Amino acid sequence: MTYVVTEACIKCKYMDCVEVCPVDCFYEGENMLIIHPDECIDCGVCEPECPPEAIVPDTDPQAETWLELNREYSDNKWPNITRKGEAPADADTFRGQEGKYEKYFSANPGNTDG
Repeated sequence: MTYVVTEACIKCKYMDCVEVCPVDCFYEGENMLIIHPDECIDCGVCEPECPPEAIVPDTDPQAETWLELNREYSDNKWPNITRKGEAPADADTFRGQEGKYEKYFSANPGNTDG
């Protein structure tokens, strides 16, 4: 099993999860984070740390849609992130919005860590 980041992270990107991950399996896009499914050790410490509840186990029905996106962008497209950065100033504005993938998803890599 692995954990998966869903669209609830888009435009929120709080990064509390990065700080607690013992294996540094988070990768950063311009406006969301993802988990590399082959690096995640299924410890689950990230899930309760996510303010918008964007992290779910791959056994959750909504995870199926997001598992491939997490795999695709963590595989040499987005940089690995090992330290918590600042959330976007307007993150709370987007928290809880529906349809964020269609409206806001960016395939561009992030650059917080480094």
